[in-house]
Amino acid sequence: MPFQKKHKLGFTSKQPFDKDPVCFKVLPGIKDKLKSVPGWQERLREFVDTLVVEVNIESD
Repeated sequence: MPFQKKHKLGFTSKQPFDKDPVCFKVLPGIKDKLKSVPGWQERLREFVDTLVVEVNIESD
């Protein structure tokens, strides 16, 4: 079954994300613990955004 263009199902977001994901290694067992946290993806995105802002402020 081919993928239908402009479909209304699947992932949707209020803001677009970069097409390339950020990937990093974690200690053994952390990935499973992280996935058990409710809303972990959004919370991690917010943390990364805050971290980047803080580092940019310190470097100015």
